[in-house]
Amino acid sequence: MADTVTQQAPRQLADSYLEALVAHDPIVAVGLGVDLDDDRQPDLSPEGFEAEAELARRTLADLAALPAEARADPAEAACARLLGERLTARLAVHDAGDHFRGLSNIASPLHQVRQVFTSMPTATEDDWAVVAGRLRNVGGALRGYRATLAEGLDRGLLCGPRQVDTVIGQLADWTGPVGGSSWFADFAAAGPDRLRAELDAAADSAAAATADFRDWLRTEYAPAAVGAPDTAGRERYLRSARNCTGADLDLDEAYGWAWTEFHRLHAEMRAEAGQVLPGASPLAAVAHLERHGPSVAGVEPVRRWLQQVMDQAIEALDGPHFDLDGPLRRVEAMIAPAGSAAAPYYTRPSLDFSRPGRTWLPTLGRTVFPTWELVSTWYHEGVPGHHLHLTQRMRSAGELSRYQMTVGSVSADTEGWALYAERLMDELGFFTDPGHRLGFLEGQMLRAIRVIIDIGMHLELTVPADSPFHPGERWTPELATGFFAAYSGGTAEMRESEIVRYLGWPGQAIGYKLGERAWLRGREEARRRHGSGFDLKSWHMRALSQGPFGLDDLTERLAAL
Repeated sequence: MADTVTQQAPRQLADSYLEALVAHDPIVAVGLGVDLDDDRQPDLSPEGFEAEAELARRTLADLAALPAEARADPAEAACARLLGERLTARLAVHDAGDHFRGLSNIASPLHQVRQVFTSMPTATEDDWAVVAGRLRNVGGALRGYRATLAEGLDRGLLCGPRQVDTVIGQLADWTGPVGGSSWFADFAAAGPDRLRAELDAAADSAAAATADFRDWLRTEYAPAAVGAPDTAGRERYLRSARNCTGADLDLDEAYGWAWTEFHRLHAEMRAEAGQVLPGASPLAAVAHLERHGPSVAGVEPVRRWLQQVMDQAIEALDGPHFDLDGPLRRVEAMIAPAGSAAAPYYTRPSLDFSRPGRTWLPTLGRTVFPTWELVSTWYHEGVPGHHLHLTQRMRSAGELSRYQMTVGSVSADTEGWALYAERLMDELGFFTDPGHRLGFLEGQMLRAIRVIIDIGMHLELTVPADSPFHPGERWTPELATGFFAAYSGGTAEMRESEIVRYLGWPGQAIGYKLGERAWLRGREEARRRHGSGFDLKSWHMRALSQGPFGLDDLTERLAAL
């Protein structure tokens, strides 16, 4: 084995790791669009988590065994650094036992068990046969995850009660009302008549397994979680933040900088609010837009409207600002399944681009959708945001490993570009409507608030003396909720979903604003270095093709382009 390893380049080793990960985790396979006849669900038992960790350990050992000349090529060196950093960061989370308390309202293993169905092909009868098999296997995945959480109970590693209560509510949406149909049954209803009995039975088994898991959470886990901390503390927070950002952050510096951004944005929002409604505060202008601004009535009409926003952005940006062709021009607006978290999200295309990139809007039971903040949000999720970034990266197969194109992503890099993309659209003059521009600024303020309260809550920091909100007090989830209500115009349901998200995913929410800062600093340094020869379009296309980097490296890499 050692002789084989020494003959590999880092990019080959990274792809060998990805191949082994695909064999271990069928959800990764679906995301890539490979092995689509495999109907398994992932092994979410303690043994399943340990098997993935052992794969990472073996890969790190193989990486360390590579001779120095294997990293001589800069492309190989970049892949080696990414692979080593990503696997080391994830092993730190695993070895601390954080997966034993990994329940959350978004992006947890539990949510992947259901979300995988929205990425599976359903064009043929054979496709639906695989769907039926995976529905039957929901129960095994949930029993494995129950064993993992039960191990956490035994070890005293529990998630906080807010996570538990929120997930119980989400699972109730998945199973549907008493006497009604479940999400699984509604999904399976689109299948072919010849498989109707098989699909219905499989959907019923998935719903029953989900109900059993929900009831176990309610009757056994939730009582034990009473009194467990909702916050992470500094040690766990740093560990999780490294996993999300690819950096060992100076949290005090980030917290202070976010307050500077808060004050800057609050002043700009006050000025823009007056353009929406003369004399109005930002919250009053937002309330006016919610009640009296443009809106779209109906779930399917808003989906079509969001598709139009992305299609129009593609037409306007192609040529002057980006080169958009092939799969870059194909992105689908979708409605998120019931029981999702409140935030919109994006799913990347399959490796062969047969499944396009998709944006997802959670409706939260609404039927009327004010559009004042949706425009900027869909620039973030679609074009020039996530879709352009992640799809262009996947087109760079000649330079990047498949690992770099897919699962090697760093959240802060990805989310930083998407927030930068919103700002870019403002710089390019796309927010001519004051309501849409206030929506852009509202999104920027949300991300600044995220840095403040995510770090503040988990580390129990003090609100600074120059804050207009409760100076000198220590952050708590309740105080953070009040801060949101005072300076962000979202709904109460959105605010609560956000707070629960931050508590259950420490260090992820700060990556948007800190990542945007890295992208902006890299751009300005590249502009300074090139002088009058700097071409923004060329820089963007090179930056989008270079592969993922953590915040330890991102600014320097962007500056060198």
